[in-house]
Amino acid sequence: MGITPQQRGGNWAEQRALRLLRARGWAPLSRQWRCRWGEIDLLLHKPQRLLLVEVKGRCRCGPDGWGVAALGRGKRRRLEAAYGLWLVEHPQYSPCTLELVCALVPLPPARGPVRWVRWV
Repeated sequence: MGITPQQRGGNWAEQRALRLLRARGWAPLSRQWRCRWGEIDLLLHKPQRLLLVEVKGRCRCGPDGWGVAALGRGKRRRLEAAYGLWLVEHPQYSPCTLELVCALVPLPPARGPVRWVRWV
């Protein structure tokens, strides 16, 4: 069973976001961590801080605005539930503050910078 074009694009987008975050001093903890609530694309760490990143890769700006429309209340609830399970497995990170962001990554042939959307 091979990898689909969507999976290939998603992996490429995650790798691009991860490179940018590493350059900013973030250390990766988990990538594509899965549980019954879904998947955490990227989870990174700095002292006393965690960054949970939902990555959306798109070849063009469609009806979902490069993936922004996929960031609804239900998606946030699933990510929070997944993070809760991740934290059960990694309790040493419970004192850290959590930031939740989405990386909107243009996939080739599209060009441009990664856009970061902070969820509050």
